[in-house]
Amino acid sequence: MNSPVVAPPVVTWTEADEARSARWRSENGSPPPRRIVIADDRTRADDAYKLACEGTALLWRGDFHNARQLLTALTRRIDRRPRKAPPADVTQAFHLHRAAQNQRARILGMLLVPLDASYTVPLHRAPDVREACTRAYGPPPEPETAGPAPAGSLLSLRELLALIGANEWRRKGVEIPALGGDRIHPHYGVFSPARGEYVDLVAEAPLPGRDLAFDIGTGTGVLACVLARRGVRRIVATDQDPRALACARENTERLGAAGQVEVVEADLFPAGRAPLIVCNPPWVPAKPTSPVERAVYDPGNRMLHGFLDGLADHLAPGGEGWLILSDLAEHLGLRPRAELLDAFARGGLTVLDRLDIAPRHPRARDTSDPLHVARAAEVTSLWRLGAAT
Repeated sequence: MNSPVVAPPVVTWTEADEARSARWRSENGSPPPRRIVIADDRTRADDAYKLACEGTALLWRGDFHNARQLLTALTRRIDRRPRKAPPADVTQAFHLHRAAQNQRARILGMLLVPLDASYTVPLHRAPDVREACTRAYGPPPEPETAGPAPAGSLLSLRELLALIGANEWRRKGVEIPALGGDRIHPHYGVFSPARGEYVDLVAEAPLPGRDLAFDIGTGTGVLACVLARRGVRRIVATDQDPRALACARENTERLGAAGQVEVVEADLFPAGRAPLIVCNPPWVPAKPTSPVERAVYDPGNRMLHGFLDGLADHLAPGGEGWLILSDLAEHLGLRPRAELLDAFARGGLTVLDRLDIAPRHPRARDTSDPLHVARAAEVTSLWRLGAAT
């Protein structure tokens, strides 16, 4: 199953004294560039960097491998910028870090490549990206149904490379120890379970029963598959994102859990009550800059509070809600522990137990990371919650 095809906006430019147009593709929803110039193998990296910093996009017409080299050169120029020492205030450091990331993405996103109507990159030595594009965007429109919109499209080279990389991850999959080494295959735009701490917590926590469980915000379906392997006879897994729904269905079928797991589109809870309800919401109350970041960043803790506010009404008598949550936001000064505990109380919930696990990802040990102090102190917890009596 592929994502529904949504017609992208149109971008226009002048090339060889002719007006041109194409569909504009941007995963993070950034608007088409206002100015586009043509670049090729003769374009100097310093000139490209200056134009990109000024907000001018460069449409590449040369060798594809040379375009990748130019992108690397632009990255080096960004990295050579003098770096200020991170502020002592970790919250300010976080906001400055996010701003720097956004500026970096904006500059590197100014190097564009074309896609024709069949998802072929019409550049010398370009790879075959038709499978990756079809999986990400859906099949190309038939000529008779394409309408007046341009047949070809433009996107940033950086985004195309991410799309290619995501397709390789989808092919190879991510090994999940809690599934006995079986693999989960993330789709483009769906957060990969590369960080296994939260999966391990769900694999180890004592089950309150094996009849029914809800997996809220299932994503790749990894937690639903873990519960199925643990013997839960029926799991209802919910999500709102079409890519996540397709991804979860494919993974549950691949792992032989489709008979136990029903994947449904829902905003948080499905209908009914369950003795076990599991949710791994985004960790950080900040604005995401792309769809895949919605698994990490959630403005105002919308999903967290929505889950806690509705949990008691969906728990069966004596049931448990498992909230799997990193405390990184607490160490960044973005959400105090007291706010979380108050949310439990407002939702009519009581803490039955808490299981903790330390991070294993490399960034927790990277002392050059401006957020190292917060990352090193991070703990991921599985809160076992029950309805207060």
